[in-house]
Amino acid sequence: MSQKELEARLDELETRLAFQDDIINTLSEQVAKQELELRELWEAKQLLHKQLKDVSPSNIKSEEEETPPPHY
Repeated sequence: MSQKELEARLDELETRLAFQDDIINTLSEQVAKQELELRELWEAKQLLHKQLKDVSPSNIKSEEEETPPPHY
């Protein structure tokens, strides 16, 4: 290979590397944002679950409220 061809290949590789670095940084930022959003959604789900339990109590009585089974 000639010196010009080697330089052209090196330039192309450097360009690809710079592009890949940029893509990796962009993806890393996006993953971090999505992780924060997932945490917020999880907390919101937990809050909604608690609110739902508070609003609509279960139809199942606690052990203290249950009548004992009949004895035959």
